[in-house]
Amino acid sequence: MTKDLNWWRGGVIYQIYPRSFFDSNGDGVGDIQGVINHLDYIASLNVDAIWLSPFFTSPMKDFGYDVADYCDVDPMFGSLHDFKHLVEEAHQRGLKVIIDQVYSHTSDQHEWFQDSRENATNDKADWYIWADAKADGTAPNNWLSLFGGPAWQWDSRRGQYYMHNFLASQPDLNFHNPAVQNAILETAKFWLDLGVDGFRLDVVNMFFHDATLTDNALAKTPEQQFVGVDPKNPFCRQYHVNQMCRDDNLAFLKRLRALMDQYPGSTTVGEIGAPDGMKYMAQYTADGDKLHMAYTFELLGERHDIAYIRETISRVEQKLGDGWPCFALSNHDVVRSATRWGKDAEDPDAYVRTSLALLASLRGSPCLYQGEELGLPEAEVPYDQLQDPFGIEFWPEFKGRDGCRTPMPWINEAMAGFTSGGHTWLPVEPMHRRLAVGEQQGNPASMLNFSRALLAWRKQHPALKDGHFEWLDSDDQILLFRRKNEQESLVIGINMTAQSRPVSVRGVAETPPGFAALNDDQLAPYSMAAWVE
Repeated sequence: MTKDLNWWRGGVIYQIYPRSFFDSNGDGVGDIQGVINHLDYIASLNVDAIWLSPFFTSPMKDFGYDVADYCDVDPMFGSLHDFKHLVEEAHQRGLKVIIDQVYSHTSDQHEWFQDSRENATNDKADWYIWADAKADGTAPNNWLSLFGGPAWQWDSRRGQYYMHNFLASQPDLNFHNPAVQNAILETAKFWLDLGVDGFRLDVVNMFFHDATLTDNALAKTPEQQFVGVDPKNPFCRQYHVNQMCRDDNLAFLKRLRALMDQYPGSTTVGEIGAPDGMKYMAQYTADGDKLHMAYTFELLGERHDIAYIRETISRVEQKLGDGWPCFALSNHDVVRSATRWGKDAEDPDAYVRTSLALLASLRGSPCLYQGEELGLPEAEVPYDQLQDPFGIEFWPEFKGRDGCRTPMPWINEAMAGFTSGGHTWLPVEPMHRRLAVGEQQGNPASMLNFSRALLAWRKQHPALKDGHFEWLDSDDQILLFRRKNEQESLVIGINMTAQSRPVSVRGVAETPPGFAALNDDQLAPYSMAAWVE
């Protein structure tokens, strides 16, 4: 059988947050063996790949996004041997393995930073972004951190400030130094040699900064506002094109792509949170010599009305050009879509199914976050049990990200089948237990079995994998579009409202699994229909 080197183009990706997926040793924290134990379940969802959030050696102040060793597994999650076993077992089941790579910053416990902070003359002195204080002792400029306060931390040992876009314990690497780029590419090669199939690149637009440290201006228009962060965060008041989104990034992404091309069938998907993020999505995925895919925040916000969805997808199609998007409705950083979007619906359960149908139908690679296939709502985590430093800093206006990171429910009991121990790193949400895998498994009408059937149906239609996208004229309360490639032309109609809507399409009508059939050219409430032309 010919190997599909473009499997990622339209492949369905299942995101796993390892801390919260399954705990195999009873310590209350999920681990790599826990993922291995449930690979059959993942394969049963009819997805094509798994994406693992960070599992690298880390002090865990930002739960693995503060890397202390790029080339090892934190003992909390297991060992390199366990990871190699995971790759082998996933591949045996036809699942690709994508792992997070956090290149823009490290932990302050990384040996690179420990060396760099010693003095201004050592071999790694210029591996991080250091700057002298202003004459009055204040920070070098007005740049802000996403996690609150200035983007600068004074280091008394070196007698300078260092830059951090996130926590003060997450110093930013200096990508203007070629030695840093080379070291990062070596870490990528390390994992590719172990057999991984791709990388999800954290904050890929933040690798470079303005070397002259020019102040940020105020964000005066919607296009200048940062996408992907709660607007109440003071960070959103600045226009951050000096702090990030530098053109220097393009040359590095080409270097990374050249490495990836040495491993046929590997892929990259870049997370881009930025002012005018669509511009950078297009720039970073153009011409086939940089990123393979761009992960978009466009459907991860609060707005979900039909006009917004139509305008957003139109903007993606218009601006992205020959680039390829990766769409998600939920992830480890935002309120789960069942709550964020479904809370206003007359029938929230039906709305969740219809929104998943939308995700599965758009041009791009759908990314499904663990528990989304169960219809899990956002969990409530009391302040005294919060773990997320982001939420602790901005409580109560922003409750942080713990509500979407609570343990995956496998069975309906106190620990949700997540652990054999007596505690979990975040509390189990009682509502989730009723939606556990074990509760839904045997029910043909459950959200879990709907998700499986929908993704199986998707695989039967090649146009949904890599076909072009075209809006069609329709009632303004439904979404009607064509997906077409050389093998098939398919029209999709989606009604995300509580009322039946008229629709008229030529072609052989088909009812996707789990939805009501057309009745007198009426699309039922919260439903989807398809027509093969």
